[in-house]
Parts: sequence; structure tokens; C-alpha cells
Amino acid sequence: MIPLATLLQATQIEPLPEEAAATTTTLAEGADAAAVAAHSGINYIDLMLKASLPVQLIVLLLLVGSLVSWVIIFRKARVFKLANREADDFESRFWSGADLGKLYSSATDRNRRVSGLEAIFEAGFREFARLREKRGFDARAQLEGAQRAMRVSYTREVDLLERNLELLANIGSTAPYVGLVGTVFGIMVTMHDMLNSGEQTGIAAVAPGISEALFATAIGLFVAIPAVWAYNRFTTRVERLAVRYESFAEEFSTILQRQSSLD
Repeated sequence: MIPLATLLQATQIEPLPEEAAATTTTLAEGADAAAVAAHSGINYIDLMLKASLPVQLIVLLLLVGSLVSWVIIFRKARVFKLANREADDFESRFWSGADLGKLYSSATDRNRRVSGLEAIFEAGFREFARLREKRGFDARAQLEGAQRAMRVSYTREVDLLERNLELLANIGSTAPYVGLVGTVFGIMVTMHDMLNSGEQTGIAAVAPGISEALFATAIGLFVAIPAVWAYNRFTTRVERLAVRYESFAEEFSTILQRQSSLD
């Protein structure tokens, strides 16, 4: 007698070759579609066009802040480059033994605008010469007047170097928080749509809203990082130039003191 297990195994129906090939083709197509979806890039423009209105406004505000910060960065970089170059040029002329009267005449030329070290020199020498021409002022009063004039000019020049740095610091410090506001709005809108639909939704329905929310955070960091870096760098350069201006004012005061004692 043939065992029952053998009969059952013999009666099993084998799949046809055509059906097996169709199943294999379907699995391969599904795998290819999944691979294409996994490797396809994110269309950021389409993501923002389909985003909620609050997120769009916040991203637009961040882009405007980024534009303003980059304009300030390029302008301040040019200002500091020019300030260093003018300081090097004036110091080379000043310490080359040139006559102070000729340097003052060059600084007061109406066809050019002086700044930096030359402006400090011009203010100090002008006040020193004015007090020396008047009677009743001793050498100490002349020197103190020249020092006051140089301090005023020094403060004005440093203030020009620091101009717009406060705005750059504000953009760098507030941009991440503005991006987080966009993230909160994006998640709120997504959750609200899920509740209104009243249906069970999966990751495919939640993903667009989460993506636009995280994109707002990324834009905030994109705006903040260059602004904070530039602010720290420009602040350091302002401090270096301020020390350079102050040192020159002290050295020039010594020269004026020596000249007033000789008179």
C-alpha cells in the first residue's frame, strides 16, 4: 500500500512557468519603483509651492533676511579691506619722516575724503595748531585739546566700522527661531488636516507636511550660520583696527608733547 503522505505530495499542483515569470516580473517592477522613489531628489520649489501659507511667508521672510545679511557681509568686507589698506598707506607716509604740515595739508585736501588713521591725525593736528596760535594756552592745554579731538575722531571712525553689525547679529540670532516657528506651523497644519480627514492615514499622507516643516528649520539655519560667522569675524576686525587707531593716537600724542615742549 502507498502511504497517504506520498499520495498528497504527488497530487500537489506545480505553478505554470508563465505564472512564475509574471510573479517575478511584478516583484522586480515593484523593487525598481521603490529604488527610484528612494533615490529621487527633493523638489524644493514644488515643496514650497504646496506648503501652507504661514510656512511660505516665514520662508520668504528668511530669504529676505539672508539677502540682507549677504549684502552687509560683502559691503563690510570691502570696508575693512579699504580701512586696512588706508591705514598701511598712511603709516608708511607718517613714519617715513615726512613733515607734519605737509601731511596735514594732504589730509585737508578738499578733493579727497580722509578716514581711519588719517582722520585721527587730521583732527589732532588741527586742534593742536589752532590752540598753539592762540595766546594763554600752555603746552599741556594744547596737548589735551589735541587728545580730545583725536578721541572724538577715533569714536567716529570706530562707529563707522561697527555700522550694520548689529543688524547682522540680529539676523543671525533670530533666524533659527523664525525657522522653528515655520516648523510649528507646518506640523500644526498637518495634524489639523489629518483630524479633518477622519481617516486612518499613514506616513505617505504625513510626510509632505513634516517635510515643509523641517525645510523651514533648515532655511533658518542656512540664514543664521553665515550671519553669525560674519558677525564674529567683523567684530574681531573692528577690535584690531580700534587698537591700531588707539595706539597711533597715543604715539602721535607723544610726538605733539615733544614738539610743544620744544616751542
